[in-house]
Amino acid sequence: MAPSGPGSVRRRCRRVLYWIPVVFISLLLGWSYYAYAIQLCIVSMENIGEQVVCLIAYHLLFAMFVWSYWKTIFTLPMNPSKEFHLSYAEKELLEREPRGEAHQEVLRRAAKDLPIYTRTMSGAIRYCDRCQLIKPDQKPFASKMSTHPVNNCVGFSNYKFFLLFLAYSLLYCLFIAATDLQYFIKFWTNGLPDTQAKFHIMFLFFAAAMFSVSLSSLFGYHCWLVSKNKSTLEAFRSPVFRHGTDKNGFSLGFGKNMLQVFGDEKRYWLLPIFSSLGDGCSFPTCLVNQDPEQPSTPAGLNSSSKNPENHQFPAKPLRESQSHLLTDSQSWTENSTSLGKGKAGMSNPALTMENET
Repeated sequence: MAPSGPGSVRRRCRRVLYWIPVVFISLLLGWSYYAYAIQLCIVSMENIGEQVVCLIAYHLLFAMFVWSYWKTIFTLPMNPSKEFHLSYAEKELLEREPRGEAHQEVLRRAAKDLPIYTRTMSGAIRYCDRCQLIKPDQKPFASKMSTHPVNNCVGFSNYKFFLLFLAYSLLYCLFIAATDLQYFIKFWTNGLPDTQAKFHIMFLFFAAAMFSVSLSSLFGYHCWLVSKNKSTLEAFRSPVFRHGTDKNGFSLGFGKNMLQVFGDEKRYWLLPIFSSLGDGCSFPTCLVNQDPEQPSTPAGLNSSSKNPENHQFPAKPLRESQSHLLTDSQSWTENSTSLGKGKAGMSNPALTMENET
């Protein structure tokens, strides 16, 4: 029997509340279909050619909107692979150790072969007490990262679907507003007969115009995030590396940043079919910052340091699933190869430097 109590009741209520925005959008979408396809196209449009063109274009946008929204809602967020989870012995050891250097030493040993480069603001290994795992770099992975309009976490597994949802919903609203405009003007000039369609046309234009404004800003914001290869969290707080914070530490340039989200097969770019590159746990990083707003030497790293091991951070990540993104990049230096050979047995150069200091 499932446990009952105040906690379970709150969880059920929370789940119900999370679905309210989805139900609202679904009802609004159903009404917009009736108002546009029936009341505007079939009842109000007199030109047959205009009817056919509008209905075909509308149904194409409607289908892509629903498809991408469905994929965004029901695609399960990607969880880190088992290598990021602590073993039973490591969990027991972690529970025995007080918070502090001993606690971090346990995490450092557990993370020494993991492809992670980001840290907390204090320079510690990022660890989730709730999930009892070491946090991967960059992308949201826990259910706490929920986006209310889709009642789901938006991360590596469905971020492309979320972007397409924003794009097609914006096109959907703009198309409705543009084709409804002339009939909306006729409404104010008494050029439409006083029927039920008259009020659907008016409210349809207002709704489409209002959502177009809000969606354009949201879609533009996420396009900027993709162009810089940032997650939503990183837009407000720069990722912290071994050398310090670097707001563009994951940016490989506009083209390669786009490929990470949409993949290298162009035929899938406009379809809500998963084609993103990588495994969702490790991500390519750049050695030399190409952003003109950033200094050529990453923040917190003195290029004239006396320690010869302080190369510009970071070296190539462990995983080679995205290595073709970096084959022609100017940002990789030969130092990364020599560093990897000189530090045999330590797969993560960032953690190697930390263990040496």
